[in-house]
Amino acid sequence: MKYWKRLTKSEQNKRIKEAIYKNVDFDSDISLGYPASKLDEKVFNTDVSFLKDSPLLQAFVKNPNHIGCHTFGESELAFEGTQQLEREVLQILAVDIFNCKEEKYDGYIATGGTEANIEALWIYRNLFKKEYQAKQEEIVIICSEDSHYSMPKGANILNLDIAFVSVDFYTREIQKETLDKLIKEQKKRGKKYFIVVSNMATTMFGSVDDPNLFVTVLQENKVDFKLHIDGAFGGFIYPFKAKSSLEKNKIDFTNTHISSITIDAHKMLQAPYGTGIFLCRENLIQYAATKEAQYVNGTDVTMVGSRSGTNAIAVWMILFSYGYYSWFEKISVLLMRTNWFCTELDQLNIKYYRHPRMNIVTIHAAYIPEKIALKYELVPDTHNGNPKWYKIVIMDHVELDDLIEFINALNKV
Repeated sequence: MKYWKRLTKSEQNKRIKEAIYKNVDFDSDISLGYPASKLDEKVFNTDVSFLKDSPLLQAFVKNPNHIGCHTFGESELAFEGTQQLEREVLQILAVDIFNCKEEKYDGYIATGGTEANIEALWIYRNLFKKEYQAKQEEIVIICSEDSHYSMPKGANILNLDIAFVSVDFYTREIQKETLDKLIKEQKKRGKKYFIVVSNMATTMFGSVDDPNLFVTVLQENKVDFKLHIDGAFGGFIYPFKAKSSLEKNKIDFTNTHISSITIDAHKMLQAPYGTGIFLCRENLIQYAATKEAQYVNGTDVTMVGSRSGTNAIAVWMILFSYGYYSWFEKISVLLMRTNWFCTELDQLNIKYYRHPRMNIVTIHAAYIPEKIALKYELVPDTHNGNPKWYKIVIMDHVELDDLIEFINALNKV
């Protein structure tokens, strides 16, 4: 790891305080033009002693706005201190985790995986239109039927067609013949430009698509495409398991066909909700530029515009509290716990799906009585009646004692 180190609490506090100091201070600076300020003291009690011992809460009160993108061009000078912490987060993710070349990437901390995924769709739609003179009706989104709902949501917002590739019910894998048939059907409908989303852990199953399968079939059909990875859940777990073995991790920027990646910090990383991350190769994010935002210093290339700098600081703190090796250890414990749970299910002859590098176990609904599903708050694949699957996610709060109790409850029935 080149950039991902472990810092002590005192080292973190010092860096955060220095970053806040470099930002505008609405208490002492004369700042007449910004449509922003610190939190309202008449509403929020900021005169409490514990704020002095919590730089993150200090930043929350100071209310830094990270509008725009800070990996290229200029940004709002009023918040340059905490913007640097966001850049350090992106550097760790792009270079150390997803193996991008130095300074050959762009990105920003988004409000979540949904925004980050739609950002990718937006960029590629605009790229195809500008660089290929593509017509709106010639562009289509292709993704697995297990993909996150942000894909159809993005298609709706961007007025794009979308086509879902069916998967095997048991393995959750895309078959080459099925994908090839879908691509050919879309070509017959006049589609020439394909925005492809490959999953690094689907929300319901934790299944992982093979991005090279998409590439192979698309190239065989001689169509233009851009490939995005939705690693909203898997981005902070899948790469670490892969790096622990001799097997090469093909879902990163060493794969020249992958143009962008989504990761969620408010899932595995346990950051505050509303914290996702969008990463892409250089010279792509500009296709989402809103030139009309001329009052913003630099170009706003994001979906939402103003963003909380405090969320960026939270991600920075988590990464530097662990460092690579402590994070790898944490992931390893969760995966071992998941392995144990799957062994227990095997002994009960209960059918389930689980990707070996993920901490999601999705059980056939036929084996789960509704009372047990409700008691242990299992997540069904549908809330509209007659679920086929129930999902269990083994996070930090899911202790071995909890899993033993659940297994015993199943054993009784």
